Amino acid sequence: MSGAEKEVAGAFTDRCTCRGIDIHCHVVPGSFPPPANGATVRGWPSMIAANACHATVVIDDKPYRRISDACWVAERRLEEMDRTGIRIQALSPMPELFGYWIERAAAHDLVRYVNDAIAVMIGQAGGRFVGLGGLALQDVDLAIVELHRIVGELGFRGVEIGSNINGVPIGDPRFHPFFVEAEKLNAAVFVHALRPTGMDRLLGPAPLQQVLGYPTDVGLAAASVITGGLLQKFPKLRIAFSHGGGTFASLLPRLQQGYSALPTLNEIMPESPAVQARRFYVDSLVFDADMLRHLVAVFGEDRVVLGTDYPFNFREKEPVARIEEAFADVQLRERLTFANARAFLGLDEV
Repeated sequence: MSGAEKEVAGAFTDRCTCRGIDIHCHVVPGSFPPPANGATVRGWPSMIAANACHATVVIDDKPYRRISDACWVAERRLEEMDRTGIRIQALSPMPELFGYWIERAAAHDLVRYVNDAIAVMIGQAGGRFVGLGGLALQDVDLAIVELHRIVGELGFRGVEIGSNINGVPIGDPRFHPFFVEAEKLNAAVFVHALRPTGMDRLLGPAPLQQVLGYPTDVGLAAASVITGGLLQKFPKLRIAFSHGGGTFASLLPRLQQGYSALPTLNEIMPESPAVQARRFYVDSLVFDADMLRHLVAVFGEDRVVLGTDYPFNFREKEPVARIEEAFADVQLRERLTFANARAFLGLDEV
């Protein structure tokens, strides 16, 4: 057991009363270096400080997102975690920092930099953070190199990947070599919405991407895992989907009926979609107690994990209270608040 792993294990035996484990929270470094060799790389991020506590991420000379220093200051996060009952945060990159759309070597440099920033924060928090790193999945070979580094050298518990890689669904066979290594390394895979499809069908301002586009893309990503047979090929893979699995809980009955009624669908799915879906994990980020109860009914009591989207404004600000509102059973609350996340992140093995 590494020193970092001992700290995580110890985090459950100290005097802190917080018990929640948040698998969905993001990091943005406080600054970004220029691209290697002084090159100009389209899509490379930079930061403009507004004041001591806020900054704006800029991409291609356009403001992308205004953020607070909670994105990179461990102490700020710990204060909020104590207030909301969160004992452990699994830190992952802001998804726009995956850089799937930029030149491959530059994207690899970018995710390495962000992953190193996450590792620094983990070292500052006395066992209260674990890592879910980013990878440049537009180049699967480079992604595998970084996967081995963050798991083997940095001690991360797994990775965060986008719901699509430049429009290609994650269930596509071209990503199988990555999933081979993730399963081999016992690395958890957290799927986050990214640059969703269907934006041309939304009527309204840009934030509708987060509000409506994200859950749509996550639902399609989860469906691709089932129709692509990913869980048959990699039965030990631990995979979780952000935003409660998005629209997938609503798509599943149709997929199940199609499996029963349409021979072409039955042929590509050797196992029932409803059975396969109960091998997914989904986070609790649905902003509604009734929907949270529905997720438990669809995916199972041991497959829903706490998630907040911290520290961004559009987040679940009282995650433990939301679970307590939805469920009276104390043991079920404990599973959703921390026990399921321990299993997903492999912390029970530490």
